[in-house]
Amino acid sequence: MKFLLVFDFDHTIVDENSDTWIVRCAPDKKLPNGLQSSYRPGHWTEYMGRVFVYLGDSGVQEDDMKRTMTAIPFTAGMVDLLGFIGKNKEFFDCIIVSDSNTVFIDWILKAADFQEVFDEVFTNPAAFSSSGYLTVQNFHAHQCPKCPKNLCKRKVLKEFLDKQLERGVSYTQIAYIGDGGNDLCPVMFLKKGDVAMPRHGYTLEKKISQLSRDFCPIECSVLVWSSAVEIMSYLKLLIKEQLK
Repeated sequence: MKFLLVFDFDHTIVDENSDTWIVRCAPDKKLPNGLQSSYRPGHWTEYMGRVFVYLGDSGVQEDDMKRTMTAIPFTAGMVDLLGFIGKNKEFFDCIIVSDSNTVFIDWILKAADFQEVFDEVFTNPAAFSSSGYLTVQNFHAHQCPKCPKNLCKRKVLKEFLDKQLERGVSYTQIAYIGDGGNDLCPVMFLKKGDVAMPRHGYTLEKKISQLSRDFCPIECSVLVWSSAVEIMSYLKLLIKEQLK
């Protein structure tokens, strides 16, 4: 029986938001006010589509974007954690569920040689058009009222677990590592033996605390982290228990 590790990407694996990091490619490293103010809550992917059109119109090339994106910093301790997981894949299945896009995540993981750590990446599909513009689509459609229009992470996690069960794979424990408001929905899906790992000082930790104050705490246990080394220490304990 393996453990399943579910990672968010922005502000979890990398210490920035990859979608806002790409703005460094723009002229003067900023977006026009009209474009910035065109964002509507819950419709981030459409907004990023407009950002990518602006970058293309400004003459930003694929190579410029790749160079910028692969310079994004990893979160403290994350390189050590991912290296550790990579060496212990017999204990861990590992997936990413992210509101970034396939191109950015692929670039970043390949540049750091971490693509083998992850069994699957669930994120908004992106590709360069024949004219050299980056385009992005919504990951899926869903009915969840809590989540942005393009991605319900609970639905992704549930469908992944169902598919694994069909293949005869179930997990001793699920650990969900994230930081954002859109990570709360999948965390609320976790069961008693699972663990949520919200990043200290970020929205997910605050939302989990608020649920406890409102007397409707989440079912799973909670381990707050500031450095991914703390997550690694926890995983080492899991392996030790497993080997007993």
